[in-house]
Amino acid sequence: MVKQLWEDTVAKQLTPGVDELVYRSNLIGSDRSVCNWGGGNTSMKTMEKDFRGRTIEVMWVKGSGSDLATMTRANFTGLNLDDIRPLMEREAMSDEEMVEYLSHCMIDSKHPRASIETLLHAFLPFRHVDHTHPDAIISLCCADNGKEIAKEIYGDRFVWVPYVRPGFTLSKMIAEGVKSNPNAELVLMEKHGLVTWGETAKESYDKTIAMINEAEEYINSKLDDTTAFGGAKYTALSEAEAEAILAKVLPVIRGEVSDNKKMLLTYDRSEDVLQFVNSHEAPTLSQIGAACPDHLVHTKRIPLYIDWDPQKEEIESLIHKLRAGISDFKVSYQEYFARNKHEGDVMFEPAPRVVLIPGIGMVNTGKDVKNARISGALYHRAIAVMKGATTLGRFVSLSENESYNVEYWPLELYKLSLAPAEAEFSRHVAFITGGAGGIGSASCRRFVSEGAHVVIADLNVDGAEKLASEMNSEYGEGRAIAVKMDVTKEEEVQAAFTKTALTFGGVDIIVNNAGLATSSPIEETTLKEWNLNINVLGTGYFLVAREAFKQMKEQALGGSMVFIGSKNSVYAGKNAAAYSSVKALETHLARCIAAEGGQYGIRVNSVLPDAVLQGSAIWNSSWRNERAAAYGIAPDQLEEHYRKRTTLLVNIYPQDIADAIAFFASSKAEKTTGCMLTVDGGVPAAFTR
Repeated sequence: MVKQLWEDTVAKQLTPGVDELVYRSNLIGSDRSVCNWGGGNTSMKTMEKDFRGRTIEVMWVKGSGSDLATMTRANFTGLNLDDIRPLMEREAMSDEEMVEYLSHCMIDSKHPRASIETLLHAFLPFRHVDHTHPDAIISLCCADNGKEIAKEIYGDRFVWVPYVRPGFTLSKMIAEGVKSNPNAELVLMEKHGLVTWGETAKESYDKTIAMINEAEEYINSKLDDTTAFGGAKYTALSEAEAEAILAKVLPVIRGEVSDNKKMLLTYDRSEDVLQFVNSHEAPTLSQIGAACPDHLVHTKRIPLYIDWDPQKEEIESLIHKLRAGISDFKVSYQEYFARNKHEGDVMFEPAPRVVLIPGIGMVNTGKDVKNARISGALYHRAIAVMKGATTLGRFVSLSENESYNVEYWPLELYKLSLAPAEAEFSRHVAFITGGAGGIGSASCRRFVSEGAHVVIADLNVDGAEKLASEMNSEYGEGRAIAVKMDVTKEEEVQAAFTKTALTFGGVDIIVNNAGLATSSPIEETTLKEWNLNINVLGTGYFLVAREAFKQMKEQALGGSMVFIGSKNSVYAGKNAAAYSSVKALETHLARCIAAEGGQYGIRVNSVLPDAVLQGSAIWNSSWRNERAAAYGIAPDQLEEHYRKRTTLLVNIYPQDIADAIAFFASSKAEKTTGCMLTVDGGVPAAFTR
């Protein structure tokens, strides 16, 4: 049952007016079984002074492209009701006319464009109106016998409105239906949702919750969970078994669904998802169509269901079926687009947004983690609706043509246009070793600021987690993760790439940056010191590059590797034989991998910095004292010493290296591989030749 969240102590502290509407909206949106992400709308009517000082009646309604759970005052639009009410006398009005007309009714041009369903709120003579998409209500509205069941639940207290796409016609039908039924307490919109109202914010909220719970109580009284969706056909794999399979198949899926633009992936093994994908009826139910117009905008009309037996078939069979299934889905989607398109329509990516796999769960795709999660969240709602509808009768959906018209509806496309433009590294996953250090953290910040999702791999997991938390707070939850990883340990490197696949679906960029440095004359260089440098800077770089290469090859989307070498990669540093030798090894390893990776679109380049002291754990260790001793100066004189030895008379900072890394990883260097770029201020002895 839906919980009643209203708190009088909180509400009494609100300023009467729009703040009450914000509070009510946030409560409604906080429960996704009541209102979908980005869906639904709320309104309130108040008396305000216009720009001339006249008292007018204003309706405040949700602005387009916002989400009820997180809305603030700034997300609502105020409109002059005296300008809107005469529209009730019209017989018809196109979407284009409606949008243009409402733009002239706004009391402030800076407000967002009003909701698609503004007239629904304006035509109802109630001070507060809520339109939501509750699972229980949509279950009723998507059952073939829903209207008859509604009579059992609500008697004569409801108005049933046949499916019509939101806009003028639907708004007028609702208003006329409510006017003709003096007992009406709610409107049930076929295949769409619920409308309720009240004279106060609390009364409207209470009515919304009460009407939902009446339907939910009825459905629950009929529900037998053991026979839902025809009962279980398959048994879910254990979490460990499923994750082992997902780590291998997610990069395959990512490659297959990323045609012209890369997609990121998430997966979901919630109880309701597993109950559905493992059921007898999932293969047919999932292909009937979307449960609600708000769903299909993010999930497409149908998901891809993979007919795979988790108890009898091997992972190779699953991979084969995924490749074939995604290919067939794309062909079917292109045919669906061709059958229904209007002049000027531009096809979205044809790949599935939702992939259902028995025993495993649900995989979701999106241009970023946020959108992949939204697709998943909305398919949770679809599962709940199908469960409720099939408990009551037979699940029915929108026709194919109407589904297309919603998916490519100009008013929905406008909401999508509100998203910010994609940046250079949007849709990319960057994996940075030594990510919590000076160069590493600067690179992480650079990639995230330009749209990437980032894996911060470091032995210093506290530093990595702190950096990830900061970036997620600034750029959005899920943009960065921290992984504790010792580059010398093969199992830890492999586990880090497994986590990357499970979190994002794969990897596009790696920065081999983890490091250390030691300094000693050759006769004092111990085998332990030699092996330490070789293990971290040689073997570590090899292990990271090898695992990344495997994942990039599986995705078949190309990729970029950037190795952080050193001035010493090409210059024989005094008293640093171990360090200099392995730094030379790194750059040659990079060239070797570049030679192998070209046929797969995998580019490998090296950046050669020098004396990047700021934020560096290496330079705050004994290395500083050792290098100062080699030059016969005090440790605090190193910065000036290094500056003076450059031809440009500059110091080198982490951001300078991050800029070079970003260049190699970007589209600007898409035809460059096997290259070395020196960023040292110009040290003549290290000029490449």
